[in-house]
Parts: sequence; structure tokens; C-alpha cells
Amino acid sequence: MSEVFVCAGCDAVLTAPVSRVALPVHARSSFGHDLLPVLMESGTYAVDREPAGPPWRLWDEVGPERAAARGVYAPVHSLPYGPAGAIVIAPGDCRGTALIPGRTEGYCCGLTGADGPNLACERCGREVATLQDDCSLWRAVRFLEHAVRRRPSGTAHPVPGEPTPLYDRPGTPPVHPTGNWDPCWEIAAGAALAHLLAASGGGPVALPRGLLTDMFGRALGAFLPPPALNAPVNRVALPGPDLPAPGADIAVVPLHPRTGEPCPPPPPDHADTTPATVPLPADIWTYLAFSNNRRLVPAPGTLPVEALRDDPLPPHPWLPFRPDPHSFLTTLARLPAVRRPWLRAIHDRVRAKPYESPF
Repeated sequence: MSEVFVCAGCDAVLTAPVSRVALPVHARSSFGHDLLPVLMESGTYAVDREPAGPPWRLWDEVGPERAAARGVYAPVHSLPYGPAGAIVIAPGDCRGTALIPGRTEGYCCGLTGADGPNLACERCGREVATLQDDCSLWRAVRFLEHAVRRRPSGTAHPVPGEPTPLYDRPGTPPVHPTGNWDPCWEIAAGAALAHLLAASGGGPVALPRGLLTDMFGRALGAFLPPPALNAPVNRVALPGPDLPAPGADIAVVPLHPRTGEPCPPPPPDHADTTPATVPLPADIWTYLAFSNNRRLVPAPGTLPVEALRDDPLPPHPWLPFRPDPHSFLTTLARLPAVRRPWLRAIHDRVRAKPYESPF
């Protein structure tokens, strides 16, 4: 059953019927200098449990102890002290609101919400939400948790894709229709890289051939020692629901699309230890684990009859894959493991020069 959100002041309906899903991993990331797509799929909503928006306080003002109490364990430029628990929907699912005069802060193409909530209930004038649609920002409406109430909509409105099993969902390809790497892949890879480094313990990592090596190989090669002959190595695999990976030391697992929690890998046999987990969005994990977009046809010419070639060639950008440095640093700063000296040194190195190799 779906829900609607109503104004806490006058009970006016402020949304279309929506069903809850997990907040996308890229929700808190900006990207490039273009207009970005809508963050939430139509008919869905998510709850952002983290504080967001103004006022902002600089790291030097907050200090390490108070920052750690807020779940931040390494220096960041500033911390948001706005309200937590925002209800996030697609702008097209918003109803019965109006822009607040004077709350139109933005860069060039739209609104950022930097000056506070910019949407009010049309009926009673109560501040209820913030519209974000400027360049570099994923377009969304964020309702203040205390300004709205949740009610059953009275109509069946299933979450898109349910009840399809997680591993039967279509994966999202890594290459955007523009021919570049998909920014959602780059942002997700930046966050996953932070978890992968923490799980490695500073030791060498062995990646399976394919896209996982494209995503993480260059960065891990710069941060971690190479595997040595007959020395222990952290083996990475892609286990998931009904997809075992015996012997893996690090499991790259999907985030459940409804709860946002990492799906536990299949239990190991009695000889194995439980692997450390590295989360990825379900649509990206599914593509890595199951997709094969190669169309193989017989090769002409003087090659053997059994030889095959790609027709057409799989799309591949001309630039190497680059995990997003912002999502990498944001995630790493929120992992308690960053307190380890070797991992803190990596954080500080990337933070000092985020646009240099390997990023």
C-alpha cells in the first residue's frame, strides 16, 4: 500500500501516492556543471537520516570529538547542521506547494536550497520542503520531517520492480548514452572504494577480471602493495542471493533497493571465515554479476572458423574509469577505520590533491 504526505499544519495533501525505497547512494553528491536527472523514481520516496542543509559549520569550529559524535572521523570542510530525516521525492510527485518569495538561492539554472526551505503549503503557508534543481544537483524535493505527516493513500501502488527478485532486476550499464562513464557508477565506485580499502586492512587485493578491475584496479594499485609470490592476498568476489563465492575474503554485495541495507553474502562453509563486505547499489551489482552485453559473431578473413568477434564493439569511453573523489572522501571520513594511521594517510593524501592520479 502506498502513502501520501500531508501538511502537519492543515492536512493538505502535498504528494502523489508514493512507496518507500532506499535513498540512492549518489543522493548527497553533486556532479559536473550540467543539469542532472531526477534523483528519485516517480512514485517512490526515501528518508534521508543524515542532517542536511544550512547552517553549516567548519571543521575547525566543530572539532574532532564533536564531529566523531556525529559519525565523522576525519577532517571535512564543513558539517551540515540542518534537520535530519528529510522525506525525499521526485519534483513531479509534489502537490499543493508554492515557492517562498526571497528563498531563491541558486547558481545559474535553478534552486539549491542554500538559504533554507523554499516551498510552502499553498493552503496555510507553512514551510514544508526544499526544491533542489540547480546545475550539478540531482533534482529532488526534500520535505522537512516535522512539517509533514504520513497517511495511507488508500490505493495499491507497488514499488517499481517489486516483487521481482533482486538478482533478476535489470542492471544499469556503466556507459552513459553520451559515451562517457555513467556518473552514478563513478559515485558508487568512490563510496565502495572507501569500504574496499578499509576491508583490505592495508594488504594486497586480488580483483576478478573484468569491470571490477576497471573500477578499482588503478586506485588500489596506487594505495596498496602489490601481491607477492606465495603471500596472503585479499580475494574479492561478487556473492549475493543464491550466488556463492567460496574462499572470498572481501564480498562486494548489493544494497537492497527497498531497505538500503547490504544483502548478506551466502554463509560460508565450515572451513571459511565470513568475508568483509563492500556495498554497491543493486542495479550496479546486478550488472557486474550477471550482465553480458557482448554480441559475438563469426570472424571473417583468415582466422579459424571457431573464432568470434564483437559486432558491434561494446561501448567503452576513451578515458579510464575514475571513482568519484568526493564520494570516496565523504564515505571514508565516516568509517571508523579511517582512524588507522595508514588509512588516514590515504584520506589526507586524496583530500590534499583530489584531482591527481589515481583519481
